[in-house]
Amino acid sequence: MEFKGIVIVGLGPASASSLTREAWDWLTRIKEIWVRTRYHPVFSELPEDIVIHSFEGEDEYESSNYASEIAEKIIDLAKERGSVTYAVPGSPFIAEETVRQVMKQVETTHVPVRIIDGMSFLEPVCSALGLDPHPKLVLTDSLYLASLEIPFFPASVPALISNMRPGMEASDLKLTLMNNYPDEYPVRLIHNAGLPDELVEEIPLYQVDQSLHTGLMTTLYIPARENGRGFEDFQQIIARLRAPDGCPWDRKQTHLSLRPYLLEESYEVLDALDQKDPEHLLEELGDLLLQIVLHTQIATEEQDFNMTDVVAAVSEKIVRRHPHVFTDLDVDSVEGVLNNWEQIKAEERRNKGEERKSMLDGIPVALPALTQADQIQQRAKRVGFDWKTIDPVIAKIHEELQELKEADTPERKQSEAGDVLFAVVNLLRWLEVNPEMALRETNSRFRKRFGYIEAQAARQGRNVDDLSFEEMDALWEEAKHQSL
Repeated sequence: MEFKGIVIVGLGPASASSLTREAWDWLTRIKEIWVRTRYHPVFSELPEDIVIHSFEGEDEYESSNYASEIAEKIIDLAKERGSVTYAVPGSPFIAEETVRQVMKQVETTHVPVRIIDGMSFLEPVCSALGLDPHPKLVLTDSLYLASLEIPFFPASVPALISNMRPGMEASDLKLTLMNNYPDEYPVRLIHNAGLPDELVEEIPLYQVDQSLHTGLMTTLYIPARENGRGFEDFQQIIARLRAPDGCPWDRKQTHLSLRPYLLEESYEVLDALDQKDPEHLLEELGDLLLQIVLHTQIATEEQDFNMTDVVAAVSEKIVRRHPHVFTDLDVDSVEGVLNNWEQIKAEERRNKGEERKSMLDGIPVALPALTQADQIQQRAKRVGFDWKTIDPVIAKIHEELQELKEADTPERKQSEAGDVLFAVVNLLRWLEVNPEMALRETNSRFRKRFGYIEAQAARQGRNVDDLSFEEMDALWEEAKHQSL
């Protein structure tokens, strides 16, 4: 009896021998079917009089929206003809985006859908690999993954990537994966799983797009990284430390007790950046991340919020404040981005019922003074409180220096010294130099050059305080000539 609506048939992973009896009975009784791709071994075993319509190779179905467009066409055919059969590789509900789109779009119609299931590609692929997917295995589509900059799954879990495609898409996929895995990371390509010409290639990741065997029946297997841990694994480590039978020191910590460590780790990250030492930076970023996860774990235990809330909140905020990236808004300059950013933040405050009395509200008073001065001046510039040229900026420094010379009390000297520093920060802002970073670099250079003086004194068997100023100054010049 003919079914009125859409019949979706799973073709299984290989030849007709892997079809279900129900699927074979249906496919041998109908006269025409629509398929996403003709590249499937079952088709050579179907009756010769069956008409096969493929979406493959049609430009309108080759875009990034191909799944949605195919689903729309299938539903339209069902409405026009009363019934339509759509056949897909494997199982309709395993790694088949077009079926997901059909089920999604059909919700707004009265078109019924019948599913004739089939064995998925997962079974023969796992058999070829000798792999049990339990307890954790990521299953994803190559086209989706290739559209991302970073893999959405942690490197601590194995992954199967289906629907591999040769060419540019494989190259894009490789580049995405190489953001989480070493170039030489060993992976496996499984071709034609379940067929007589089944082939498993073991290759380094960087060669994924170079295989001569890749086709629509190719799956990529990424093993879990040895000793690799995902972010959730790290959360589990910290939660274990805070557990009743965990570490006494970690269990004792509170938000307030951890404050000094958060500040200390932040400065150590800055120090690693100043040293331009990637290995040191890697270690210090980990220490800073530890503080963030510790604070979040404490909040989770106190039922204030959890890590999902933290990540969701910051993700939503970043997307909301970058409409020029995530929407069609056109912003063509850094200044335009900053102005738009302030408008969005103001709208956020209004929505929260918050009122900012000053443009300078919200600049943390705990910031280092140079950074605080820079942010104050940046905010003032946004509303036009700034000179038009650099000349009066320089003149202001000379003016403040003169006033410092004339200061005759400790209180006035401190006040005028602050004005000098503030004026210098303003000049650096004009020159697009970060004052905090500039002074940190100068401090670092001074340390190196003074260390050179100390080392030279020691070679002479003397203490540095035994040297005259002239001797130290000469050694200082030597250090400068050696680019210290």
